[in-house]
Amino acid sequence: MNPMVWKLIGTGAAVGAGALANAVTKGGWKFLTGSNPPDNPEDPDVGWKEAVLWALASGAVIGIARLLAERQAAAYYRKAVGTRPPGLRGGGR
Repeated sequence: MNPMVWKLIGTGAAVGAGALANAVTKGGWKFLTGSNPPDNPEDPDVGWKEAVLWALASGAVIGIARLLAERQAAAYYRKAVGTRPPGLRGGGR
């Protein structure tokens, strides 16, 4: 498989997971707080507590979703090709 194909698969998985996680995070925020998440947490009119909580929640959920998607894409690539994707170094055990 061409290395460019891996770039497309990996990037597509990460972008898709990020978009889905963003939607889930916004829905969860609204469910838990009863209000919409801040449109722009950097805005000085947004309280510090709300801005920091939103940054932590969205960053964690989106980061984990992207990690899971990229790992699954790498596993798919390895199963299809028989080797790790280009540029993915073995680091674990």
